[in-house]
Amino acid sequence: MEKMMKKAMMKKALGKKMALLGLIVALVAVFYGEKTASAADTIGVIDSQGIISKHPAFEEAAKQLQQIAKQKESEAKAAADKEKEPADKAKVVQAKRVEMAKEEQRLMEPIFKDCQEAVRVVAKKKNVTLVLEKASVYFGGMDITDDVIQQLKITATKK
Repeated sequence: MEKMMKKAMMKKALGKKMALLGLIVALVAVFYGEKTASAADTIGVIDSQGIISKHPAFEEAAKQLQQIAKQKESEAKAAADKEKEPADKAKVVQAKRVEMAKEEQRLMEPIFKDCQEAVRVVAKKKNVTLVLEKASVYFGGMDITDDVIQQLKITATKK
């Protein structure tokens, strides 16, 4: 009698474990199904450096940045030469670096915004739902770099 009760209890416990396992499998299938649906999304890849360098205003901005860098460097050297303490010299040089970074941001921000907008426009046209940096993708993805560059040119002619 005791053996039969143990068997019945084991069957009942096994039944509960099987029901729980079935529930887990069903949940995994549901979540996996959602992941599979998103895997059907279209992925685009871009070479962001290539896009930025092809922006119509990039060459002019780069020239301006070179000139500003030379100016800030000479200003930093002249100001640092006036200081006697190494810590004060370092502060002057750091201040000029900060000024240079602000100038770079001021010149490059419109270019970055134009590039981001061109990526959005092309992605929407091509029904791309995710755009990644080409260098980060080992395999796959639709390269939309050339299309983005063309969009930049179109946008530049409208301005």
